[in-house]
Amino acid sequence: MLQPTRLEARVDSHARRLLARAPSTGWRGVLVEVGVFLAKQAWACIFGAAILVAIVVVRTLYPADLLLTRNDLLTLIAVAIQVVMLVTRLEAGRELWVIMLFHVTGTVMELFKTDAGSWQYDAGGVLRIAGVPLFSGFMYAAVGSYMVRVYRLFDLTFVRYPPVWATIVAAAAIYANFFTHHWFWDARWVLTALVVALWGLTVMHARVWRRTIRLPLIPVFAGVAVFIWIAENIGTITGAWLYPNQVDGWQLVSLSKLSSWFLLMIISVVLVTVVYPPRRVTSGSRAGGSALSSDSSAAASATVGDGRIARVGGAEPPRA
Repeated sequence: MLQPTRLEARVDSHARRLLARAPSTGWRGVLVEVGVFLAKQAWACIFGAAILVAIVVVRTLYPADLLLTRNDLLTLIAVAIQVVMLVTRLEAGRELWVIMLFHVTGTVMELFKTDAGSWQYDAGGVLRIAGVPLFSGFMYAAVGSYMVRVYRLFDLTFVRYPPVWATIVAAAAIYANFFTHHWFWDARWVLTALVVALWGLTVMHARVWRRTIRLPLIPVFAGVAVFIWIAENIGTITGAWLYPNQVDGWQLVSLSKLSSWFLLMIISVVLVTVVYPPRRVTSGSRAGGSALSSDSSAAASATVGDGRIARVGGAEPPRA
């Protein structure tokens, strides 16, 4: 695991002892890898899952007529979750900066979008800016938390990662379009084409346990966007926020929102590079093999963002 927190290091050490006795071949070996993959994904989603559970519980079980409003309670819970994440070392201090960037950029967009009528929040509460309750920013922070944690947990490296300066330009254009399309032509499909041009040939290497999976990056972006869209449906069905077509009765969030979340992934990825520069797999390292290939043999070299060489893998069994 890349730069684990202290708690993660203890959990990882315990998991390594358990997994060292697990089968490494056959269908049992595959099940072990699948189980570790799902466990890591769940661990990476812990902030977002906690926020989503809080939204569902508060919106369905907490009375709407109490002095402490639902929105304010959700904000206090979100702050408590963030504090617990830091105190228990579930998040490293350096990651808090990028998560706060997500919080700020998300809140700014929420203020603009609610003013433009793109969606609306339940009224009430004092912990808000204009019509935006402060817990909304934590939903964007949850995306940031997932992105930085998944980078560490899976020791992500990349083949043919685009130049970082180009990704920053693309992310800035995408963020601007979320605002400017209200007055000018919506360039989302041009920007989507730009994303495909930049990351279309990029392959992500994600270490599971003994094996490393190789995935084209564009489908990964799309998959994460789908999961966020599902979470958004859960949030709107509780009435925490609503789109205009849901005011008179809930209905599925438009599939067109998938393109918005896909483009948001690009902003997320670029912000994460502030904390973890993309590590590039050198030509020939981890080459060949199937999509689920052994990674516990000889060490591979990877070029870190600034050109230095870092060792990836090694004779020691990979961390869980």
